Amino acid sequence: MRSLVDRHAGFLAALREAGLPVSTAEGLDAVRAMRLLDLMDRASLRAAYAATLVKRPAHRDQFDMLFDLWFPAALGDGSGRRTDRPARRLDGDGKPVPAALDPGVQERRRELADLLLEGDEAGLRRFARDAVSSYGRTPGQESWFSSGVLRTLSPETLMAGLLNAVLHGQERGGLAERVARRTFRDRISRFERMVAGEVRRRIAEDTGVERTARLSVRPPLERLDFHRANRADLDRLRREVYPLARRLATRLAQKQRAGSRGRLDFRRTVRASLGSGGVPLTTHHRPRRPHRPELVILCDASDSVSAFANFTLLLTFALREQFSRVRAFAFIDGIDEITKYFAPGVDVADAMARMAREADLVWVTGRTNYGRAIKVFEDRYADAIGPRTSLLVLGDARSNYGELSLPALTAMADRARHAYWLNPEPRGVWDTGDSAASRYGAVVPMFECRNLAQLTAFVEELA
Repeated sequence: MRSLVDRHAGFLAALREAGLPVSTAEGLDAVRAMRLLDLMDRASLRAAYAATLVKRPAHRDQFDMLFDLWFPAALGDGSGRRTDRPARRLDGDGKPVPAALDPGVQERRRELADLLLEGDEAGLRRFARDAVSSYGRTPGQESWFSSGVLRTLSPETLMAGLLNAVLHGQERGGLAERVARRTFRDRISRFERMVAGEVRRRIAEDTGVERTARLSVRPPLERLDFHRANRADLDRLRREVYPLARRLATRLAQKQRAGSRGRLDFRRTVRASLGSGGVPLTTHHRPRRPHRPELVILCDASDSVSAFANFTLLLTFALREQFSRVRAFAFIDGIDEITKYFAPGVDVADAMARMAREADLVWVTGRTNYGRAIKVFEDRYADAIGPRTSLLVLGDARSNYGELSLPALTAMADRARHAYWLNPEPRGVWDTGDSAASRYGAVVPMFECRNLAQLTAFVEELA
């Protein structure tokens, strides 16, 4: 058994490992708050930890999942299990009979429907614990899984009966049905999360809470590595990327305006010199005309960085609205302009699929060749980069031991007003294997960019 101190320290370490910013001082604040609580009151303990450790609403889901692992509501089967329930019926071959033919399963479904109808949160939690004990084992009894519980009870198929119970013959399709449907959908989703949480608890008891936390708790969005992002994550990333794109455009424009002064204002300079006997001690310049900068993006679209390429498209979508002109190019061992795929309102996944079908990115082998891509870009699209252009290269700098074309990249960087390289690999693996990160980084400043937090740090560093 862990002591409370060990459990507290382990919980804080798990929060940090999951990407939540938790300082030592905040951990001490949590301890001070616990001194004022009844530690047997789990809800108050959760609230105290959340108040002292959680800084952003987006981090609350990760916090709750870890709290339930480190401070579980029950041990083993828990006090809510009913041992008088019949086990799952088996056919002559020893396999479970279909749920529709199993009286025990149908009894459970009726009980679940009643709990969903009443919205009994505590009852649903006890029912979820009981259901996992009965139906949550894998066939070989070696682990736990939630899909077996949800497949057996099929809570989503109870919707029609629930609506009939509350509408009582009212006209269907109206506001009352929409409200009821949304209410029951939320309750079913909560029940499914309860089942998933109970399964995690049982797995943690069998394999260890630390290992379970590492495998089951996803980091918050801003620290989620792009290669782990699914389609839903990309939708959320799109909302976060737009304000970052505006800030990036603003920072680049500010650096551009600060790079040189405007033309000499002769009249103001002469007028100011009258105070010093006609000697122009101070020169005055006309303000430079503000203009939105131009941007050229070169993106590695190979399989090794495909998830990062998805994010690159998100970033390009967002940046297109902030710059006077954006031209985007993708490459593997061939290179092609992909700006035309970024029409307003186009879904990112659809744009990626269209790019894969139509863009001419493969020359011979289909293996990443930075050197050839850079050389072909310089031969075909050299006019894309001018004195007002910011060049942004996105890729892992792994060229399969091929030519690097450093002189061509140097010429591109020299023509651009700014040039930056975002690398999705951890800095610790740069220059390993076929990585040419340092050699490319000597020409174009290279930044590690694996998640939204690092992209934010890159934008802030441009100030």
